[in-house]
Amino acid sequence: MLDLNFIRENSEKVKKACKDKNVQISIDLILDLDKEKRKIQTEIESLKAEQNKISRGGKDNSSLIVQAKEIKERVKLLEPQMEKAENELKLLLLEVPNIPFDDVPVGKDDSENKVLRHVGRPSLKLRNGELKDYMKLGVELDLIDTERAGKVAGSRFGYLKRELPLLEFALINLVMEIVRKEGFIPVIPPVMLKDEMARGTGYFEAADEKEAYYLPEDKMYLAGTSEQSLVSMHAGEILQEKDLPIRYVGFSTCFRREAGSYGKDTRGILRVHQFDKLEMVIFSKPEDSRNEHELILSIEEKLMKALKLPYQVINICTGDLGRPAAKKYDIETWLPSENKYRETHSCSNCTDFQARRLNIRYKDKNNKMQFVHTLNGTAFAIGRILIMIMENYQQKDGSIKVPKVLQKYAGLKIIKH
Repeated sequence: MLDLNFIRENSEKVKKACKDKNVQISIDLILDLDKEKRKIQTEIESLKAEQNKISRGGKDNSSLIVQAKEIKERVKLLEPQMEKAENELKLLLLEVPNIPFDDVPVGKDDSENKVLRHVGRPSLKLRNGELKDYMKLGVELDLIDTERAGKVAGSRFGYLKRELPLLEFALINLVMEIVRKEGFIPVIPPVMLKDEMARGTGYFEAADEKEAYYLPEDKMYLAGTSEQSLVSMHAGEILQEKDLPIRYVGFSTCFRREAGSYGKDTRGILRVHQFDKLEMVIFSKPEDSRNEHELILSIEEKLMKALKLPYQVINICTGDLGRPAAKKYDIETWLPSENKYRETHSCSNCTDFQARRLNIRYKDKNNKMQFVHTLNGTAFAIGRILIMIMENYQQKDGSIKVPKVLQKYAGLKIIKH
């Protein structure tokens, strides 16, 4: 949510942000509603002031009694109009996206994202052996079973078996070892959220609501990412400036309908309804959020370098940025069987956009209330990283070498028959 004063004073900038982010909303309608609301509010305040003046003057004068009654009726008529204008304005304000930073490339969609750098050398073929995709490896080594998962739960589910769960726990341990050194507090959050908390992160005004699983009897959403419950954890709170930045790393199962992905990646576990993920979330002072964003990206890259997986870093353009983010980076990892990079990480600076919706503030050194800035980033989306490890570490005999950095946690060096 943007500050209404900011929209009044920077309407053209806000209109450009909407255009650049492909968000269809009338800023002029918001400004008109705002004027209408303020006009009604001014009249109500003026009438109540007059009402108080009459009350202080006594009620012996019959003409004043009639006037007081007329004022009361007028206020009674105006208050529902005021409430209606406020509600309409609030709903429209929730639709307005965050303003992209100036260094975000302007583009219509993901085809105009900018590659910042490549790290590592992609493997184009397997020497003296057949290059297999992860599902062929998974079936041959009895690591992945989507057939039985389909029988039990339907499409886009999978059983992870044998060594893969050990690799998942190894990845979790690796993340915890690295991020705790940067002051991140480990959290296992709730994966069910109240409606107002789920919406507080700013995704549900777009198509993202169709991606969410909703339990109507309980009025609860299943988390699509632990970012939702980690950011909401401090809803309605006033944080201490001395405690900022607050850094969390959450581990949770996540749930997504993949409603907008019909026909995409239907085979295997790349795009599923249920997956485990480690997510970093930071609450910072406004002046520190850009540095905190770079910190998250540096941790993501440190994790990728530890696994020695080839990747590229992307600066996301305005049309692919999403509603809450002012700036966003993606990391895409090399997938040999597809001969291209696939997204495995993202990290976003949402400035005060989510904090305004959830009313998360702190008192600064001048004793003034400020909204915090919120940031989020993927440590590992477990399923996707397992896929990348399987394909990039496959051996010519059909086995999979375990990345050296994971061997001490997993208790194995190779996965084979």
